[in-house]
Amino acid sequence: MLTRRALLATTATAAVAPLPAFAATTPRAAPNLFVGTGGDGHTYPGATLPFGMVQLSPDTDVDRWDTCSGYHHGDGSIMGFSHTHLSGTGIGDMLDVLVVPTRGPVKLLPGPLNDPDAGYRQRYADEHAEPGYYRVALETGVRAELTVTERTGWHRYTFPRGAGHVLVDLSHLVLDKSDARPLIDEASLRIDADGTLTGSRRVHRWAKGRRIHFAMQLSRRPDRVAFYGDDDAEQPAGATGVAGKRVKAVLFYEDAGAAPIVVRCGISAVDVAGARRNLAAEAKDWNFDGTRRAAARAWAGQLGAIAVEGGTADQRAIMSSALYHALVAPTLFSDVDGRYIGLDRQVHEVPAGQRAYSTYSLWDTYRTLHPLLTIVAPDRAKTLVDDLIRQTQQSPYGPLVWPLQGVETGTMMGWHAVPVLAEAQAKGIAADYAAAWPAIARRSFDFTAPDLDNSKGRDLYDAKGYVPADKWFESVSRTQEYAYDDWASAKLARAAGKDADAARLLKRSGNWRNVIDGSIGFARPRFADGSWWTPYDPIQLGHMPKPWWRDYTEANGWQATFLNQHDIYGLIAHIGGHARFEAKLDALFTAPSTLPENAPPDIAGLVGQYAHGNEPDQHAAYLYAYVGAPWKTQAMVRRLCTEMYHNAPAGVIGNDDCGQMSAWFVMSALGFYPVDPVEAVYVFGSPLFERATVALSGGKRLVVEAPGNTAATPYVTAVTWNGRPWSKSWIAHADLVKGGTLRFTMSATPNPAFGRAMNDRPPSFGHAPA
Repeated sequence: MLTRRALLATTATAAVAPLPAFAATTPRAAPNLFVGTGGDGHTYPGATLPFGMVQLSPDTDVDRWDTCSGYHHGDGSIMGFSHTHLSGTGIGDMLDVLVVPTRGPVKLLPGPLNDPDAGYRQRYADEHAEPGYYRVALETGVRAELTVTERTGWHRYTFPRGAGHVLVDLSHLVLDKSDARPLIDEASLRIDADGTLTGSRRVHRWAKGRRIHFAMQLSRRPDRVAFYGDDDAEQPAGATGVAGKRVKAVLFYEDAGAAPIVVRCGISAVDVAGARRNLAAEAKDWNFDGTRRAAARAWAGQLGAIAVEGGTADQRAIMSSALYHALVAPTLFSDVDGRYIGLDRQVHEVPAGQRAYSTYSLWDTYRTLHPLLTIVAPDRAKTLVDDLIRQTQQSPYGPLVWPLQGVETGTMMGWHAVPVLAEAQAKGIAADYAAAWPAIARRSFDFTAPDLDNSKGRDLYDAKGYVPADKWFESVSRTQEYAYDDWASAKLARAAGKDADAARLLKRSGNWRNVIDGSIGFARPRFADGSWWTPYDPIQLGHMPKPWWRDYTEANGWQATFLNQHDIYGLIAHIGGHARFEAKLDALFTAPSTLPENAPPDIAGLVGQYAHGNEPDQHAAYLYAYVGAPWKTQAMVRRLCTEMYHNAPAGVIGNDDCGQMSAWFVMSALGFYPVDPVEAVYVFGSPLFERATVALSGGKRLVVEAPGNTAATPYVTAVTWNGRPWSKSWIAHADLVKGGTLRFTMSATPNPAFGRAMNDRPPSFGHAPA
């Protein structure tokens, strides 16, 4: 029997070793796909393509927050391999169409993690993952290999000689004690005369009411097929299908080891016919190795967008891993025929040449991931913008915040598709932005329009200038998030020729002031009568009239104080001027790292009261540039790059949030960051490598040089852009994407004069500092 200790030791050594056959396609540091699979990273190690529909990966557990992705490094057993996964989220869902290759007596339940022998779980060894491919040895002697196309998952199972079987479990899903049962209320399986297994289910987990359909073919026809319905009741012999809520099928082979069994499975959110068409279009043969090579080529092309030199081997691996994780979501949602499920729950078809996407974690990703894509993948950014406009038109809730599989979940605050659109418009990405304006206007001004949790209290926000803390939960964050969306919406209104609406929105974008108490310099809950919450404590989550009620979104008073991204100079003045604001930033990073007992696990990666493990103040280190002290930005950014990211399973502090945490690292390691994406400028930090080459559109290149850069030289003493001195502590996107060489002179000691002059500081709210 394999031991847990031996399994973990083997896994650790196998995790970062690429197969020699694929070394030629990845000349730079290979991504370590196990980064983020431990700790609270919530990533998965399995096979997917860039922004692909299928994420075929092992599942180790479904009952813990640790396994929102279905996998947690260090779990001692694997349940099986399912076709859909979320990367880095703080809520679990998906895990559709679990396939379990195994031997011995048929077991229809997985059993608990602490007793794998009680169910179909299997201990494992020799785990290996690389972009587009995963393999593992299971304790029954089965060697499992996984690869993918965009819409199909491919399995190759090599059994020992003798009997074996493949279980397909449609009852498998993420579980949560708070969920109302049943989580699956419709499910079915059926086998056709040609041996194609098809199935569907409707799930009410996070994206409530979403549907998934599949069509699966096997290279070897089974000797017998058995179906199991609710309560695991076996259907009569000869049955060709089953319907219920928790259905399963077992495909038996008398000599499973006679030849490898290749499984290819297409999925669709629309219907079984769509899954069949996806399978037919993308699985025209049984060439597993050819499919694997195609996946490797697809990833090599995407990961080749950035090449770095210098730094340590671990830092180069972290950079490659972070870029990989920044390219897995949003996920493809339209079938090969263009059909997809809109947020109105109706079937739509994309125009020719376009695509629909799901898994937009917009509260997180508008900050850094979408800005990164405008640099390294502008064509993809354009495709996503077109999709966001289209889905904004279709959604009864207007601009998106967290859509998943055709369901607007309303998770987090605001309607942050708008900043993504406004950023793209500011950066010159061509799209029909005016088409989105009517839906944005309804969300902004029509207070009878339907709301989900993300947009509650809009009427009070408009009438009073803030969301009162005694009326709606997370009111302080709501007010500031709504204000940022107003800023972005004002840009889009102006572009649509709606000048009066733009002026109203621009004025209202200053509502953040009404939840920042200037007398104490902190974000503070405010009640409907205008009074502030007292006694005030910035480490607390708010006044908590109910156990679950918080006044901030995944933050406390410290972190929410710096949430403002669009009017930095207004915030500086409100706090009391440049010197006071700089001192306030110093205090943020040096305060005791004390949190209340009821703090959510999302507030992680503390440096003082700054929480790098969550998004609300991830731009805070860069705010020093706005008070003329970019040397402090440089020191803190270098510290965060080296302390918060590691080449290990627990290598991401906090959830990776669909690539946002990874994108922060990529951009910060390059040496610049989008404090306000809508402003379309980047604030300089501290580049991590000696040289980085970024492939831009049209064959252009951006080269970032920092000669002699080491761990001992975090400070920037001078900058040149295309050979000319550059005194500013920022650069515009429009300049950067023309291509050229950005050269940093690094030092072990700071140069306080660099970026100090008022006219060298970054613009904010559309203008330079006064």
